[in-house]
Amino acid sequence: MNTSFRFVATVGFRRLALTVVAVCSLSSIGAIAQDAKPAGNTVRPEIGKPLQAAMDALRAKKYKDAMARIHEAEAGLMLAGKSAHEVYLVQRVKGQIAGSSGEPQIAAEAFEAAIASGAIPSNDKISLLGALSGQYYAAKQYAKSGDAANRYFNEGGTDPAIRTLQIQGLYLGGDLARASKELQAEIATNEKNGKQPSEQHLQMLADVSNRQKDNAAFTSTMERLVANYPKRDYWQSLIYSVATKPGFASRLQFDVLRVKLATDTLRSTDEYVEAAQLAIQAGFPVEAKKFIDAGVAAGMIGTGAEAARHKRLQDSTAKAIAEDTKTLGQDDAKAAAAATGDAQLNTGLNYVFRGQSDKGLPMMDAAIKKGGFKRPDEAKMLYGMAQVIAGQKAKAVETLRSVRGTDGTAELSRLWILIAQRGS
Repeated sequence: MNTSFRFVATVGFRRLALTVVAVCSLSSIGAIAQDAKPAGNTVRPEIGKPLQAAMDALRAKKYKDAMARIHEAEAGLMLAGKSAHEVYLVQRVKGQIAGSSGEPQIAAEAFEAAIASGAIPSNDKISLLGALSGQYYAAKQYAKSGDAANRYFNEGGTDPAIRTLQIQGLYLGGDLARASKELQAEIATNEKNGKQPSEQHLQMLADVSNRQKDNAAFTSTMERLVANYPKRDYWQSLIYSVATKPGFASRLQFDVLRVKLATDTLRSTDEYVEAAQLAIQAGFPVEAKKFIDAGVAAGMIGTGAEAARHKRLQDSTAKAIAEDTKTLGQDDAKAAAAATGDAQLNTGLNYVFRGQSDKGLPMMDAAIKKGGFKRPDEAKMLYGMAQVIAGQKAKAVETLRSVRGTDGTAELSRLWILIAQRGS
């Protein structure tokens, strides 16, 4: 389970449920109530008078008074001779009063009665079913909310807000398998139509996958999240998922830190320091300085009780850069003549870190073509990373897509592809 990711049913969903009382206006209800001619839809005075008073109180947001008047109208329904039209109007208005005053259970029951009356106009049924789904959701009756949403769509409803409630109801109701199926279908439909997937839908699918312990589905969904909504928290969760995947090679942890630097997700002083030290050990002192400078900018290096140690790291890095500059280029010919591409690849990468990609990338390309690597997928991953750093994003994506390693290199390459595609 990815403990770094948590999806919370936000206040936004509660607000959505409460505002999906998208029913026809009170003025239109009033017009229906006062019109005694169409199809014999008469409203008797003992019902019509308190009903009108209830609507007036609702307009004034006097909900307690409105509910008292609607109870009077309900009492009129107990008299002999009530019509389906009267039942529909009274329950319709009662549902709107209850929904507006924060009584979703009462509202849902009233809307159910209005729909069941048999007198609901065809052009009102869809909106009332949408409102019913919202009220059941607000009442935490998620199964009934989903059922009402199904009826809504079967009647021809198309409001994406109701679709969100439907899926969220499955999610909160614990039907994870069906929630996952519906979410995947909704996201796929949006992508097929060239629309950006909903951030909330992607959040839910990620959490469902996480709770089902489906790491592959979780990682895939987080990749979609960072591609569409590149927030720092999403990047952190995605990187964590990749780095903790079973079979991920421990030697690639430095490459994880490189991805974190590129995505601004290094989280502690220790990470900045460790990354800088590893870069120096690998022979890339200029890269080490990039980690240090980022740590200084983040306020995590050069301050606090470890400031003196950080100063020694900065000094040793500066010394290493000076020495590297002094000897730069001396072994280029030897690296090019080597039987394998390892030395030439690292030499070229060092040039890229130093801002000399025009010299470094051709060397790395030659190294890849020469081959002989113990870990060829790792070599291609580093070449693709260098292309991203150098701004050659299209070429980088092509290189990185060719990485097929099962040790974590393929997953890290996908992260670099996402980095390359940011803002493109």
